[in-house]
Amino acid sequence: MEHVNRVALIGTGAVGSSYAFALLNQGVADELVMIDLNKEKSEGDAMDLNHGLAFAPANKKIWFGDYADCESADIVVITAGANQKPGETRLDLLEKNTAIFKSIVDSVMESGFDGIFLVATNPVDILTYMTWKFSGLPAERVIGSGTILDTARLRFKLSEYFNIDTRNVHAYIMGEHGDSELPVWSHANVAGRSVFDRIKDHPDLYDEKDLEGIFEQVRDAAYHIIERKGATHYGIAMGLVRLTKAILHNENAVLTVSGYLQGQYGMDDLFIGVPAIVNRRGIQEIIELNLDQDEMEKFHASASLLKETMKPVIHNYVYKDGDSSER
Repeated sequence: MEHVNRVALIGTGAVGSSYAFALLNQGVADELVMIDLNKEKSEGDAMDLNHGLAFAPANKKIWFGDYADCESADIVVITAGANQKPGETRLDLLEKNTAIFKSIVDSVMESGFDGIFLVATNPVDILTYMTWKFSGLPAERVIGSGTILDTARLRFKLSEYFNIDTRNVHAYIMGEHGDSELPVWSHANVAGRSVFDRIKDHPDLYDEKDLEGIFEQVRDAAYHIIERKGATHYGIAMGLVRLTKAILHNENAVLTVSGYLQGQYGMDDLFIGVPAIVNRRGIQEIIELNLDQDEMEKFHASASLLKETMKPVIHNYVYKDGDSSER
């Protein structure tokens, strides 16, 4: 019998429902089950999405369900949790969302789920780590959205600046999905030319000094969007669909996700935004770029900040709960 790809979505707020809509529009996965505490909202979303099936590129079974439906899911996508309020950093959300995640991940694992977790809720790097600890799954099967959206934002901003299609701009944002992230200029290229060479091609048009401003716009993009419309959800939803596709289609795609480091970049025992090969098994491999000294220092500072911020929640949840400290 042919395998049916099932995605279980937990959390149908702005990000979750945008993800469901993008998944339907791109014809990814055969089944989508939506799970949320707000039953009415999820049921309404499932009805609404089903009414668009006649216009979708592929058929899909979409319904409102519960944790038992996760048993045969290939991927569980978690977008549930408290949102970032204006003026709040992603790390302020940590305490609230760790408690929510404990109950979600426990419920998913009780169903007998044995697939891949995709985590999008902020602060994403730490909640991905907690999902790994709570679930007991191998680290390569727990993936955070990491800097996938920051990288997309950087590629867009550079494409605007150089007036070249976003898809021909290659550049990474690494580190925490948050204020301590960094751009990897040493590996950024536009149409196969390093950004620095491209700037030298047209010194009348471009200036190296502009790069810092471009990065700041990328780093602070979420704050600007939240100020204007209260939430960011379309970009991240499309990033999650990209990840879902890479997994279900066994693509070996290189995406900047929150992956588990075990000595790479000189860091250990944390999830953080890095380029990684993603396929049906989850994270196949973390790509270790040769960062220059400044980039490596910034990456280590970002990793140290994450570790410091994580300490209290790890202490509260992992070491007090005897069985998960062994995992």
